[in-house]
Amino acid sequence: MPKERRDERRQHGELVADVLAVLWEAGRPMTAQQVNAMLGRGVARTTMATILSRLYEKGTLRRVPVTRGFAYEPVQDEAGLVAVRMRRELESDSRRDLVLKRFVSSLSEDDEATLRRLLLEAGGEPG
Repeated sequence: MPKERRDERRQHGELVADVLAVLWEAGRPMTAQQVNAMLGRGVARTTMATILSRLYEKGTLRRVPVTRGFAYEPVQDEAGLVAVRMRRELESDSRRDLVLKRFVSSLSEDDEATLRRLLLEAGGEPG
């Protein structure tokens, strides 16, 4: 991929991450204009509307009607969104056991202990 295209993708990805951060921090539905004002980057109105619409279409945001358009809010918090992405990645490979094995073997001791505790909590105490 040409360097210019990579940089463009990175900038777009950072913008999307910043938009989500603004919405998580706000804790309420916001219009494209409100998000843009909070970002303070001078992004074109149409660009912001497109980003929010695409995030809505992907299921990342929900929208509520307002006077002349929509206000958007995240469907999940940041941790929930990361968990969805992790699940998608896991489901994209037919060798799930190998993917999980590699994932678990790369965890720190603290993360491994946390994962063990969470699995026990989710499955109930053995007995």
